[in-house]
Amino acid sequence: MNNEQVWKDSLEIIKVTVSPAIFSTWFSQTHLVSIEDLSERTIVEIGCPTSFAKNTIEARYFGLVQDSLSKVVGKKCDLTFMVKSNPKIIKDMLGEASPLFSVEKDEKSSLEVLQRARVRPSFTFENFAVSSSNQMAHAAAEAVSKNLGSAYNPLFIWGGVGVGKTHLMVSVGNSILRKDPEKKVLFCTGEDFTNDIVEGIRNKTTQAFRNKYRKLDLLLIDDIQFIAGKVTVQEEFFHTFNSVTSVGGQIILTSDRPPSEISKLEERLRSRFEAGLIVDIAPPDFELRCAITQIKAREKGVDISSEQVQMIAANTESARKIEGILTRILTEIHIKNVIVTNELIESMFSKSLETSGKISRSSPDEVVDAVSKYFQIGKRLLLGESRARPIARPRQVLMYILRTHLGIPLEEIGRVVGGRDHTTVMHAVEKITGLATIDVQIREDILKIKQTI
Repeated sequence: MNNEQVWKDSLEIIKVTVSPAIFSTWFSQTHLVSIEDLSERTIVEIGCPTSFAKNTIEARYFGLVQDSLSKVVGKKCDLTFMVKSNPKIIKDMLGEASPLFSVEKDEKSSLEVLQRARVRPSFTFENFAVSSSNQMAHAAAEAVSKNLGSAYNPLFIWGGVGVGKTHLMVSVGNSILRKDPEKKVLFCTGEDFTNDIVEGIRNKTTQAFRNKYRKLDLLLIDDIQFIAGKVTVQEEFFHTFNSVTSVGGQIILTSDRPPSEISKLEERLRSRFEAGLIVDIAPPDFELRCAITQIKAREKGVDISSEQVQMIAANTESARKIEGILTRILTEIHIKNVIVTNELIESMFSKSLETSGKISRSSPDEVVDAVSKYFQIGKRLLLGESRARPIARPRQVLMYILRTHLGIPLEEIGRVVGGRDHTTVMHAVEKITGLATIDVQIREDILKIKQTI
């Protein structure tokens, strides 16, 4: 067997052992660089796309990879991991197997195809990190891209801000145009759809509007909730929906809530949305935020270590915030000609912690109740004299939230938290501020408490 076959067989063994989300995130872009067959052992070099992926696989899945390779080659394997991109994946991303993305073909025309469809070139399945929070939505989108118009129609993806709904939806359009540039694909927002109708009525070009939307192979509409309450817009979308789906066209919609919770949405539209597949995307967990950080850093050309990746992931809640932090880092590099250090990243989060939005509508008592309930500690114990770590650390978190998010003076916080001195409060705030930039659990605790207030 050649190297590619050996690694393919090994991945098949790994695939049945780990979850699809873990396999897609960590193993899908790895490859076998070389095999050196010695008398009793085999030395295998494995290429990983990033240093973070290399470190994660080496630390968590070394034994699994070693056992899988040993079963395939029939000998004990010694593994070496390195950061090296898979030439086959690079070739596929450049699209040498596809006329749309072929470097030898007219690159300008391929971009024009995407621009005409309003599809962002960077929104692809290859650049979408997968974990348990978005695994179902990712699988559904891939199924639609392989079987347009019949897999799940419509596909309705909903979730909060910055969880990747638009990226996943547009990835389907990218995949379809990669296979066939002649397909009629269009991406628009609910607002774009509304504005086009208004323009059509105003300029008496309604037929042009209908020709634009009703003869598509794939219609992608972002933030569909914005058409709710607009009678004429919903009427036109109802007919557009029927026209596209009746001839085998595919519709994918995104929203910040499921159809059942979109107020003022006509029942006939709600029933059609619910007739397809409705999937939600939850906020990314820490592991997924690490993968997103690595992908975004590679896109922007920012070289950061695995420790710095984890620092950024620990201090952000969404892909957009991750992108914002990386943009600030890139600006620092270009303007001040500095290198990326842990201190640089810590300084960015220290400033954001100090200037983060205040929870102005909450009272100190509500914050005390929230912290007490979250850590499952009685209020008397939380505000008491105990210095045991399981009590003292939640108390410090309480003082930190009261100071940084309610803006209460130190002396007042001391009074609320059991009559403590202002220097004790100051120490607690400084302690949690430092921990929040490096300790994932502390940061997660603070975010979850803020969400309950």
